[in-house]
Amino acid sequence: MRRGASIACQHLKIARDLLLRQREVAHYCSEGAAASSSIFINADIRPKIGMRFFSSSMTTFKGTRKDISTVDDPFDAPTYHIPEKPVTFTEGASYSVIILAGLGVAGFAAYAVFKELIFEPKEYKIFGKALERIQHDSQVSVRIGSPVTGYGSESRNRAARQRIPNRVWTDEDGIEHVEVNFYIRGPHGAGKVYTEMFKDSSDNKWKFTYLIVEIKSPSPVKLLLESYVPA
Repeated sequence: MRRGASIACQHLKIARDLLLRQREVAHYCSEGAAASSSIFINADIRPKIGMRFFSSSMTTFKGTRKDISTVDDPFDAPTYHIPEKPVTFTEGASYSVIILAGLGVAGFAAYAVFKELIFEPKEYKIFGKALERIQHDSQVSVRIGSPVTGYGSESRNRAARQRIPNRVWTDEDGIEHVEVNFYIRGPHGAGKVYTEMFKDSSDNKWKFTYLIVEIKSPSPVKLLLESYVPA
């Protein structure tokens, strides 16, 4: 009997412990539900508050942008209303004259360059023939040495040295003559050259009328290298 009573007491104790645990679990569950509901409520409220703040900010930004876009630039307004001044006939004619004058100058310069590069002027052609004749003459080389160079004037200016003094004319028979004079220099001396050539109508070639070399240093002397003798 005692053993049965002790077993019954143990069962009652276990049942009481289970009941207490169930109450504690129910209490904890009720507190957790309340906390969860408060969390969900806060989660629902926060997006609404954020959306309201974003909406108000966008409204303020749109208003500010609208205010900025409607401001007029005080410096652009006068340029829209400047009347165009009509060009008179005199002004148009003067512009045309200036343009034509500019084209004329440009055309003349282009022609001069083209003539200088493509067509060798007659005076330079005669200068080249005379200098070549002098460079191969032993009377000159023995006095001033070799090689012999030629130039237009005794100047340090390169352009002036390249210009050859000349005279071009046509005689009564229609024959063209070219007269030039220039300076020569060699390793041992210097001199001056006087020459004239004409264009023979029979064979259309340039021929010497005369070619005179005046040696000035080291010993002054005049040399007649060419002289035309009609056939």
